Amino acid sequence: MNATLAPSLSAADRCDRCGAQAYIRARLVNGGELLFCAHHGREHLPQLQAHASEIQDETSRLTAEDELG
Repeated sequence: MNATLAPSLSAADRCDRCGAQAYIRARLVNGGELLFCAHHGREHLPQLQAHASEIQDETSRLTAEDELG
């Protein structure tokens, strides 16, 4: 996984599965892009790794935000 896709995901970026804030962006080999919350990103990670050319994982921000208060 790498973070060369785009700037950080923002609160405006929403999970394509449930609409929660997205923390994972996957650029698919066939050209599409998917956004997932941490929960659905973890759930679909094996499939994403098989079909994505790049995966941007910002789930570490969840812990950082919790520590900030």
